Amino acid sequence: METLRPLDVQLIGSEIAIRWSDGAESYLAADKLRANSPSAEVKGEQDIFGHQYGGEAKKSHAGVAVVGWEQVGNYAIRFDFSDGHRTGLYSYALLRELGAS
Repeated sequence: METLRPLDVQLIGSEIAIRWSDGAESYLAADKLRANSPSAEVKGEQDIFGHQYGGEAKKSHAGVAVVGWEQVGNYAIRFDFSDGHRTGLYSYALLRELGAS
C-alpha cells in the first residue's frame, strides 16, 4: 500500500492547492490553514498530568495569506503566513482531513 503524499503544492489566489499521490486534489483557504495550525503556540501544550497551558483563543484570521512553505521530511509541510506565524507542522493526514471538511 502506497503512503499518501503530495505530488504538487501550489498557491492559487488565496488557497493552497495540493495534488495527492492517489489522484485526489485538496484546496485549502489560507485563513482555514492558519486557524487550524497544529503548533503549540496555537493549540497549547499539556503536561504529564493533562493540564493545558498556552494556546491562543479562537480568533479570525481573515485576510491572512500564505507567503511560503517547505516540505518537512516525508510527513509534513510547514507554511509561512503573512502574520508571521510559521511554527505549525501540518502532517499530510491533517492536510487531507482539512481539505475534506
